[in-house]
Amino acid sequence: MVIGLRLSFLAPFALLAAAISLATYFFFIPERYQPLHRLAPDDIRVFTDDMDMGSLIECSRRQVAYLKKQDPEKIIAFGTDYYDNRWLLLSLEEFLAKLEQHPRADELDLFLRDNYLLYQAGGRKDRRGRHMLVTGYYEPTFEGSLTDLPPFLTPLYTPPKSLVTVKSNDGDRIGRYDHNNHLVDYWSRAEIETTGVLAGNELVFLKDPFDAFLLHVQGSGKIRMPDNTIRSVRFAGSNGLRYNSIGKLLVDEKKMALEDVNIPAIRAYLIDNQKERQRILHHNPRFIFFEWGDSQGPRGSSGEILTPGRSIALDGSALPGQALGYLVSRMPTVGVDGQITGWKPLTRFVFPQDSGAAIKGTGRVDIFWGDGEYAEIAANHMKEQGKLYFLVKKGYPGE
Repeated sequence: MVIGLRLSFLAPFALLAAAISLATYFFFIPERYQPLHRLAPDDIRVFTDDMDMGSLIECSRRQVAYLKKQDPEKIIAFGTDYYDNRWLLLSLEEFLAKLEQHPRADELDLFLRDNYLLYQAGGRKDRRGRHMLVTGYYEPTFEGSLTDLPPFLTPLYTPPKSLVTVKSNDGDRIGRYDHNNHLVDYWSRAEIETTGVLAGNELVFLKDPFDAFLLHVQGSGKIRMPDNTIRSVRFAGSNGLRYNSIGKLLVDEKKMALEDVNIPAIRAYLIDNQKERQRILHHNPRFIFFEWGDSQGPRGSSGEILTPGRSIALDGSALPGQALGYLVSRMPTVGVDGQITGWKPLTRFVFPQDSGAAIKGTGRVDIFWGDGEYAEIAANHMKEQGKLYFLVKKGYPGE
C-alpha cells in the first residue's frame, strides 16, 4: 500500500519531468533550414522606419528603375513560392505610390499588413533563430596622385586587355589566355603586385598599400589629389579569384581575438608589423580593377546609385535581389570626439542593390553607409546580429 501511494505521489512529477525533457529536446533541435520562410499573419512584426521618408522614396524610385530593366517574365524563388519580375515590380510600384501620399507610420504599417506577404531570410545555417550577420561598408576617401612619385607608389589598375570573361552553361569564368591559348586563372594579387605584369594599366596612385586594399574591399571610393580636388573611382571588374578574409587570417594565427577584429585594429597591426604586411595582404588573392566614377555617387551591382543607409549588398544567388526588404539590427551612436558611445536599434526598409565577394549565403547582409566620419565608423565596427525580411504584394495569380 505504501509503495502504491508512493508511486501515485511520484507519477505527476515523472510526467512533469518527461514533459520538460521533451520540451528541452524540441527546443534544442535546430529548425529545418530554409533560404526563406513565409510568415503567418500572426508572426508579422510592426513596420517602423527610423530614417527619413525622402531617402525611402528616392531609393524606392531607383529600385523601380532597376526592375523595369529586368526580364519581366523571369521567375524568382521565395522559398517554396515563386514570382515573376513583373509582379515584384508591381509590388514595389504600389509601395512607392503609398509612400508618395506621405502616410503616417501607423497607416503605412496597416497598408503593408493588409496588402503584402512577408518572408524572412533563413539566416546563418549554424545559428538558431534565422539570425543574419549585419556588417557595413562605405565610400572612403584616400590621398592619391596621377603620377607615381613618392609617397604615391601604390597603383589602382584599370581592367587590362588580358582579362577575359568566357560564358558557358556552368556560369561565367574570368581568366586569361596563356601562351598556348588555354584559358587559365587570372593572376592573383600577389602576382600582380610583385611582378609588374599590369604595368601601363595604372589609373591612379595611392600613398598606402592598405588604403588600396580597402578600396578593393569597399569597391568604390574618392581620391583626394595633391591640389585638393576630389575624384571618384568605382568597381570595373575583378580577377575572378576567391575572396579570403585577412581578419580571419589574423584570428586563425592568434594575432587577434575575433571580437577585436575591425578595420582600425587591422590597420594598427599592419603599421606595427610592417614586415608581415605584404604576406597578410597577399592572403587575399582577389584583385579589383577600377575606373573613374561620376559625381552622383557610387553605383551598386544593380547599376543604380546607392542610397546611404538604405542600399544593402547580399548574395543574389541565395536571396531575392529584386524585392523590397526590411532590416532589423542595431547601429552605433557616435560622440563629438568620434568615439562610439553606444548602440541603438536599426529598423528600416532597405533595397538589395549591391553584391560583394565576401557576402555569401542567406546569413549575411552588408549595409551601405555612404561617406564621411559616421559612415567610416559604422562600416568599420558593425558585426551585428539582425533579421532580414522581404515583402511581396498579395494576390499573385495562382497563389
